[in-house]
Amino acid sequence: MLILSEQQIRSLYTMKDAIQDLESALADYIEGKILNPHRTVLDFPEKKASALYMPSAIESIGKSSVKVVTIFPNNPSVGKWTTQGVILLSDTNNGEHLACLNASYLTRLRTGAVSGIATKHLAKKNVTSVVVIGCGAMAEEQLQAVLEVRDIKSIMLYNRTKSKALAFAEKINDLAPTYAGEVHIMEDVNEAVSKADIVICSTRSETPLFSGSALQPGTHINGVGSYLPHMQEVDEETLLRCSKIVADTIEGVKGEAGDFIIPANAGNWSFSELHGEIGELAAGQIPGRVTDDEITFFKSVGIAYFDLAVVAAVYEKAIQAGIGTKVEI
Repeated sequence: MLILSEQQIRSLYTMKDAIQDLESALADYIEGKILNPHRTVLDFPEKKASALYMPSAIESIGKSSVKVVTIFPNNPSVGKWTTQGVILLSDTNNGEHLACLNASYLTRLRTGAVSGIATKHLAKKNVTSVVVIGCGAMAEEQLQAVLEVRDIKSIMLYNRTKSKALAFAEKINDLAPTYAGEVHIMEDVNEAVSKADIVICSTRSETPLFSGSALQPGTHINGVGSYLPHMQEVDEETLLRCSKIVADTIEGVKGEAGDFIIPANAGNWSFSELHGEIGELAAGQIPGRVTDDEITFFKSVGIAYFDLAVVAAVYEKAIQAGIGTKVEI
């Protein structure tokens, strides 16, 4: 079995690679070539933590995987990462277990890549500004993906703890070495949203982050932080103002996205308002942005085959490059 660390994965695989591989996987999903059982979530309420177990298989590449991710928000106080994970990659032709990879970075990377694909189809072509709300680790790849698909001139950062926004600003040169635009630390989230062409939400908030009234016509939103029914990053007004709301999977958001579940249960919004899924959008089965005035929203709670698509590609690159540690188990 091949063991691959985060550092080794970073040396092999880029955001551009991930976007391309996810576009191929979305096409396979639309064609019914992917097995993707619903994930299992174990909650630990006393720690406000959870563990997620996600299996999948992609017929066209002959690979399956199981990802295990733990999310413990209090970990930074004891010097540990909030999110930790591993992915086991197997061969569906002979059952051989091929590799075990660090999943934390790949989870962030594939989530960013899918948001990048959504941004390609839903954001205006001539956008210049983006606001990042929530400056944790997940936001890094979200920003990278937007910078990969759009020519951004201004990055605004907002975090309830300002020091995290300041620390994030220091990382931008490493995240995007070619970025030459402005970086602003914002004190008021609604002001930041009102100035942004693209809004990135990547928090574990249980209450909306900003007022939907602050959104300007033509704004695109990527929401990736809230992934449980009690979490909510956007308010009802945001949903009601959106012309197109696209989910990674409708099944997933119906069971897990508090952004939708909370207003739906209150009778203020309906899942029938969803425009469709990201796979349909990427395949051209549903339209993307049509006018410059539309407000659009992409919501992702995650799905296992996104992980498998990037893990299988990383494994092939590692074999070709002779990178990784081989172990007998």
